[in-house]
Amino acid sequence: MDNRQTAPDEILNRHGIRPTSVRILIYKTMNRFHDTFSMADLEEVLDSVDKSTLFRTLALFAEHHLVHLLEDGSGSTKYCICRNDHICGIEELHCHFYCEACHKTFCLDHTHIPAVRYPAGFEVRQIDYLLKGLCASCRAKRHE
Repeated sequence: MDNRQTAPDEILNRHGIRPTSVRILIYKTMNRFHDTFSMADLEEVLDSVDKSTLFRTLALFAEHHLVHLLEDGSGSTKYCICRNDHICGIEELHCHFYCEACHKTFCLDHTHIPAVRYPAGFEVRQIDYLLKGLCASCRAKRHE
């Protein structure tokens, strides 16, 4: 289910999150990002919301599977909105691409994470599959 057509308060309620005005504002702002975003990206847009509120809200959203966390090696945790209505099977998770020149991390929505075998008794909670290199724009700039 694509959450972009559903009211933010409905989405938060469905994820078990009480929809306060600040949480709704943060959720709406997150939806404006096409790919991944960092807390610093949110801070830049939401200068009226303090850093600790943003941090706590992102942690709450991650705990309730409204956002996915991604470590791309940049030293800054990136987030992307879960578009699967918080019911993400491994087969629904997608890959990401980190550009080593512009330092942006792109969602590769249609490139799914390959199946990985792991030992019986283990419980997988997160899989990150990250490709690194140059995005099309940075690659084009290097070949000019």
